[in-house]
Amino acid sequence: MRKPDQVEEAKRRGAAEVAVGDLADLDSLSAALQGVDAVFHVGPAFATNEIRMGQNIVEAAVRAGVRKFVFSSVIHPILSKLPNHAAKAQVEEALIDSDLEYTILHPTVLFQNYSIFWPRVVQAGILEEPWSPNTRFSRVDYRDVAEVAAIALTEDRLAYGTFELCSSGTLNRHEVAALISEVLGRQITVGTIDRNVLGQFPDDLKTMCKHYDHRGLLGNPLVLRAILGREPRTLRAYFEELASTHAGARL
Repeated sequence: MRKPDQVEEAKRRGAAEVAVGDLADLDSLSAALQGVDAVFHVGPAFATNEIRMGQNIVEAAVRAGVRKFVFSSVIHPILSKLPNHAAKAQVEEALIDSDLEYTILHPTVLFQNYSIFWPRVVQAGILEEPWSPNTRFSRVDYRDVAEVAAIALTEDRLAYGTFELCSSGTLNRHEVAALISEVLGRQITVGTIDRNVLGQFPDDLKTMCKHYDHRGLLGNPLVLRAILGREPRTLRAYFEELASTHAGARL
């Protein structure tokens, strides 16, 4: 944890032991990793010093004698014009250049992003995002990504591998809205959020949205299917979970 007042919340969520550190502070990370055998790192996307933070946790792991290091990166980190992708490429480079037993995960857009604005989708009957509704994306349930991370941390079969993680399907917003309509049993329309009315919208996010106006993030489910030994979770099943969880919010 970064802040001492977050310790109890971490324990409440199931952590058996908690260390306080700061990704921007190499010494605090080195102390926190003493006696640790394996690290799972998820970088803070769009942080101005994300690269340095990732390099710090890699260096701290080396100092502490960590054996395994699993990095949740992003699909297509070679997209150099997207800062949130390019930053992770440099962290990957630091990891590959270390002596750590690494596994690099390339998850695509997460199902869980929909949970943020699901109540509005249900209440207003509209699915909106700040980029073109025609852009197609591969998506993935982060629980499947977490399962792959657990395999990498506890077994050796994924050592020194880089794995693209996607569920089946490449849907645009119109098709996603149609899927939600089927799940909810009523029509969900499609809209596009005007980026000009979003106030202090970070420049890196603006760059990402402009890219998404013309190109999505597309991948293949074969690798995830092979690692899990089953079909990845589906977007329909995820929407069914959301609908069940938020059933009282339906209008």
